[in-house]
Amino acid sequence: MKALLLSMLLFCSTLFTFASESMTFYKASDPRFFYMGRGDFSNPDHPTFWVPGAQIIFRFKGNACTVNLTDEHLYDRFFNYVQFIVDGHYSRFKLSSAQNELSVGDHLKDTVHTVIICKTTESNIGYLQFNGATCHELLPHPVPPKRKIEFIGNSITCGTGSDQSEIPCGKGEWYDEHNSYLSYGPVTARTLDAQYHLTSYSGIGLIHSCCGLKFVMPQIFDKIDLLDDSLQWNFEKYQPDVVTICLGQNDGIQDATKFCNAYIDFIHTLRKDYPKAHIVLLSSPMADSTLSPVLKGYISMVAERLNASGDKRVSKFFFSKRYHGGCASHPTLMQHQLMAHELTQYLKKLMHW
Repeated sequence: MKALLLSMLLFCSTLFTFASESMTFYKASDPRFFYMGRGDFSNPDHPTFWVPGAQIIFRFKGNACTVNLTDEHLYDRFFNYVQFIVDGHYSRFKLSSAQNELSVGDHLKDTVHTVIICKTTESNIGYLQFNGATCHELLPHPVPPKRKIEFIGNSITCGTGSDQSEIPCGKGEWYDEHNSYLSYGPVTARTLDAQYHLTSYSGIGLIHSCCGLKFVMPQIFDKIDLLDDSLQWNFEKYQPDVVTICLGQNDGIQDATKFCNAYIDFIHTLRKDYPKAHIVLLSSPMADSTLSPVLKGYISMVAERLNASGDKRVSKFFFSKRYHGGCASHPTLMQHQLMAHELTQYLKKLMHW
């Protein structure tokens, strides 16, 4: 009996050793990983991301794979949420430690798999660092879409307060309902077969931010780390075909001349970085019956003045109704889908996509 037990243990040990030996750790600097979203690549073995919606995309062959992620664990309190999309199957979970070794899926078939890892929380929850993956065989990443979109905005664009599938509004931490992957921007981009960047921050405004923020979007737009307004972004790395701007909700009603002039100045700055992009000014889908018509008036005035001055690649798009069924009157996941459908139809026509 002891001999039989010893034989079984040796057999299992041999299998485990064989499985371990057949797995290889691939550093994050391996060109077979594709990255989408602003990141700090000063150390290519440990790229770091603050912005919501940043993605790591790769393919591997085999029945198992793990990824190594570092969470900033900001203030010794916050943990990022990440989403894994494996062969189109979606899961979302909250990281629980600074160092995380995570399986990308259970009971996978021994075949080729496509993996997307998405940082679904925003800059003020801290950075997410990707250190690499361990799998049987890393394959070349999928060919990325040629079309490119950038979505500039506030908490709406971040997907704040949208996902109540696990924790209801008012429970847990304020960011527990974040879901940038299923917010209107990324959904629109995927529908249009486009890459996307989210340059968004909760509470941010054009000339006035809420919630105690000491900065506005024109001040942090050109950064990688939006939280600390640091690390200069190189705009040559990503030239979008379309840029949408959804700002004004946190500004509230302002002096029309001051707001419109600041908006025009911001677009002039954008135009220096994106000389060929179509810039679309969006209404705020959260705005109530008092704020909404005022913001639409501002946006119309800005678009008209820029068009009159010769910039014909600036247009406006107003959502058809108010979307405010989520936490703190933010759009829900379903409402983000409806918003994305509206915006998709507009961009299809605008860009002939």
